[in-house]
Amino acid sequence: MPTTVIANATIVTGDATRNVIHDGAIALTDDIVSAVGPAADVLGSQPDADVVDGRGKAVLPGLINCHAHLLNVLSRGITEDFGFPPDLPFPVSIYSLVSDEERNALATLGAVEAIRSGSTTLLEMAAGIDVYAASIVDTGMRLVLAENTDDGVVGPAYRPGQTPSGFSAEQRETKLGRAEDLFSKWHGARNRRVTCFASTQLVETSSPELLAAVRGLAERYDTGYTIHLAQSRLEVESMAALRGARPSIYLADNDFLGPRLVAAHCRYVDGSEIAALGSARTHITHQPAMASLRAVHPPIPALRDAGCVVGLGTDNNTQDMFEVMRTALRTERVATENAISPQPEDVIEWATMGSARALDMDGRIGSLETGKKADLFMIDMRRAHLVPTMRIVSSWIHNGQPGDIESVMIDGEWVMRDGRVLTVDESELVDEVDRIGRRAWSRMLEEHPDTSFPLNLSPG
Repeated sequence: MPTTVIANATIVTGDATRNVIHDGAIALTDDIVSAVGPAADVLGSQPDADVVDGRGKAVLPGLINCHAHLLNVLSRGITEDFGFPPDLPFPVSIYSLVSDEERNALATLGAVEAIRSGSTTLLEMAAGIDVYAASIVDTGMRLVLAENTDDGVVGPAYRPGQTPSGFSAEQRETKLGRAEDLFSKWHGARNRRVTCFASTQLVETSSPELLAAVRGLAERYDTGYTIHLAQSRLEVESMAALRGARPSIYLADNDFLGPRLVAAHCRYVDGSEIAALGSARTHITHQPAMASLRAVHPPIPALRDAGCVVGLGTDNNTQDMFEVMRTALRTERVATENAISPQPEDVIEWATMGSARALDMDGRIGSLETGKKADLFMIDMRRAHLVPTMRIVSSWIHNGQPGDIESVMIDGEWVMRDGRVLTVDESELVDEVDRIGRRAWSRMLEEHPDTSFPLNLSPG
């Protein structure tokens, strides 16, 4: 593959010095960054390269989403406004009303949105991933697939945080078997663009035996593992009744905390939990956009100060990492009453190198440095809301939008160019998912007419 050079651009390297190179260039050979520096120097060292004119453009390292649920695009406009766990009277999960084929379309649309908002890597945490794994792999994204497990016995209308009725060894072995199968099929696939994490979904539905098995699975494959942690007051109350301990302390007592763990949310952790998480060097994935919808700001500065590595994620319904970064900056400034911290460069770092460290990929991705993977996106700086571009990182975080992103490269391959996603027929996919959503929610109301959903759905 010939070398490609993006020249005459502003290169936001995201390296340890936060170097920004004006009138710079980046050379990409196969799937690797082969040179970064002043345009004249890089072009001079690559006389046979294919040159992409980057005038008026900025090149940034791809964003890394540490916590996503792609299928939840189906709940857009439904669950954002009713707290967590959502106070909605649905007798069954909406996801039980869609087919495997429809799940493929839903997940693919989520991946397309991720690409459009500058994400090049995404951790997908869900049950039944193998149904749609091939579809999202084909979008070209770098993926970490985390198959959820649990052994708590719950009903179809279970709300996360509630106490299960019991624990099942048979259920545990079935779920662990599915996770093993996912590892066997996908871990290291596509030249290591696809890897797997071990996962258990919820603290309250995870027995000590399951926690040990999940950690053991991660250790056998030398990878990480993940869980939702302290995401609701209900969870904290349930764990006090069920285990006599707060959620993080229960995990600590069962040797589940540690640098392999990526714990999502940590919204309701007290001082003892923060100390335990930090002492164990547990990684935290912060979903500020969703947290703000839930009317909470997790104690992220305290967790960071305690020794936790913090990355960023989207969580439900949307995969827009740009909105995540902007919300992270604004909510932390409000929470700490500090108008100058964090800075835009900080939140970019959390979404790139911070997330890369959480996923133990910081040697491969997260910044634009020689030898790292060619994962990047380009924004058009010549927009009415961005000029003058005196500080492009600040200007984009404060005033920009995902629509400023015109091109995305993952693993040395363009997956979006000039505003068009190249790996998916996006127009057809949008129409299909719109039909799927209308059918599913109409079916919910038809099959369960006593459901008192508080809003009128738009007509099909």
